[in-house]
Amino acid sequence: MEQTLAISVLLLAVFVLLSAGVWIALSLVMVGVIGIATFSSRPVGQLLATTIWGQSSEWALTALPLFIWMGEILFRTRLSDDMFTGIAPWMRRLPGRLLHVNVIGSGIFAAVSGSSTATAVTIGRMTIPELTRRGYDEKVILGSLAGAGTLGIMIPPSIMMIVYGVAADVSIARLFIAGIVPGILLVALFMLCIMIHAWTRPGAIPPPDPPMTLGEKLYASRRLIPIVLLIVLVIGSIYLGLATATEAAAVGVVGSLILAASTGTLTRQSFTESLLRATETSCMLAFVLAGAAFTTVAMGFTGIPKSLAALVNDWQLSAGMLIFVLTILYVVLGCFLDGVSMIVLTLSVVMPMIHAAKIDPIWFGIYIVLVVEIATITPPVGFNLFVLQGLAKRDILFISKGAIPSFIALVFACWLIWAFPGIATWLPSVMFNN
Repeated sequence: MEQTLAISVLLLAVFVLLSAGVWIALSLVMVGVIGIATFSSRPVGQLLATTIWGQSSEWALTALPLFIWMGEILFRTRLSDDMFTGIAPWMRRLPGRLLHVNVIGSGIFAAVSGSSTATAVTIGRMTIPELTRRGYDEKVILGSLAGAGTLGIMIPPSIMMIVYGVAADVSIARLFIAGIVPGILLVALFMLCIMIHAWTRPGAIPPPDPPMTLGEKLYASRRLIPIVLLIVLVIGSIYLGLATATEAAAVGVVGSLILAASTGTLTRQSFTESLLRATETSCMLAFVLAGAAFTTVAMGFTGIPKSLAALVNDWQLSAGMLIFVLTILYVVLGCFLDGVSMIVLTLSVVMPMIHAAKIDPIWFGIYIVLVVEIATITPPVGFNLFVLQGLAKRDILFISKGAIPSFIALVFACWLIWAFPGIATWLPSVMFNN
């Protein structure tokens, strides 16, 4: 009875605070205070101070601002122009032709940004006007971009994986390695969607540009070499066990600064803007994670996670049924909240249930990122849809219709990862020998 009352009070508090427009971090702290003050005799102030200090001083969190800064630096370079010029010549023979630039370009930028929004903006700034000028269907352009932009939080280094890793106390390096194969799978599925569109509507694809020789293609792609080397350096150092996620992030920042300087885009203004923007985003995420840590501790004192974990055992919920219920929950939450808020609001309650069901937390981290990807292209609060709306000056409904194939691809990827968990767990098990 007491647990039911605690759940009801805290859910009501979350609903009221979020509805009132209170910052998500402050909402989490206030919910924790209400939980401890109402259902526990522990001193709130002391617990709040020690929890937030412990969370803020965690070493794994240092990778977050570094990867964000790396993405901000590259966001201000000529990378989007270089990508279109370098990738387009190789896409001419594929069904769908230059539409694949959206997917490949997003995959490459995702490997250095870690952000879905930054990926959609960077690639969209170049491809939307260029593909529209060449006569490609605008709905397909925006729909493929909406889906491909989600690669920013799946292909490592992913900001979402860092948030999950810190909040769930899971190895960030393992999460990064686990995201490689699912990321490649998503690239293939998004490209397949474009191919199906081209096969079913051949008249909608403009004729190919004049053919190019192999030498001309290689010359056009020369400016992609530095960014590919940077990706290999950052991810490869983690993959080979030469660097932790934080050390690889530091290498990525240095590499992105060198790359920006070599292309002439590193100015005092761009350096300052990238640093300030990275600081702003990092502080926001750190504040949210601190609030989430306090809420997790508060939930522990109320006994709610333990009761829910026991409920999973008492009801004998299978792992599949639990994942199905959580998927529905996250898709619904995704209609109203951003991905970070979804994760930090729920993990304190969800993780004990995941452990009780004996679900691999690394696998679940990849799965939850996939579900968050679905949320980013689900109206009314699909952040990728808002980004593309600002770029293309089109309404959300128009872009959402174009994103339906990408939505279906993401749902299919969720099923594949559930049916074949090795897609997410095989590579980290091989790399870390367990």
